[in-house]
Amino acid sequence: MSNNRNGYHLPIYVVIFRWIFRPIFRMIFHLLSEVRITGTANIPESGPYIIAINHISIIEPPFVIAFWPVAPEAVGAKDIWERRGQSLLAKFYGGIQVHRGEFDRRLVETMFQVIEAEYPLLIAPEGGRSHTPGLRPALPGVAYIVDKSGAPVLPVGIIGSTDDFLHQAIRFKRPVLEMRIGKPTTMPAIEGKGEQRRLALKNNADLIMYKVAELLPPPYQGVYADEQNHLSETSK
Repeated sequence: MSNNRNGYHLPIYVVIFRWIFRPIFRMIFHLLSEVRITGTANIPESGPYIIAINHISIIEPPFVIAFWPVAPEAVGAKDIWERRGQSLLAKFYGGIQVHRGEFDRRLVETMFQVIEAEYPLLIAPEGGRSHTPGLRPALPGVAYIVDKSGAPVLPVGIIGSTDDFLHQAIRFKRPVLEMRIGKPTTMPAIEGKGEQRRLALKNNADLIMYKVAELLPPPYQGVYADEQNHLSETSK
């Protein structure tokens, strides 16, 4: 038994787990932190879109998943499935495994199926946790998915999810954990071949991260703190 929409299948155990997991995690986040969420009016009521987030620690994905109006499909690095505890959550939630630095056709096809089924798709364009607030350069994979699918991007900035969040939270200091949701945006079409195409993909990946950076305070913006200078350098 499964939930089937336009060829994309969700096993029934995934549907049930999400139904139970999301409210429990909302309660946990409210208990351990001061949750602040702005920009919910920017979330599309229907249709597919890609949620692009900054990724400092293990906190951001469950935070977004717990408070999003609908359960998004989530892309995560393969090593999550190799960690005790996290692997069970990722498996039962139905996360999509990605092999960093590798092109996996089946993975790409799965993400396209998600978008064709009009589910939101959660991606961290940086490709992994930074462990520090500053944004790192995005990998081009997100730009490829956006270009081929035509789905709009919804930038989301998470503040307060540093590695010391859990240390403060378990001491009931209730640190602020904030989600800022930007407006949907579309990317320029990718044209050209070879090096020209590679640079276009990189530029679009950077454009996505600039949208995320706009939602973050300066200490969190990292390499995307100065959009004009960065774009002028990459165009040389």
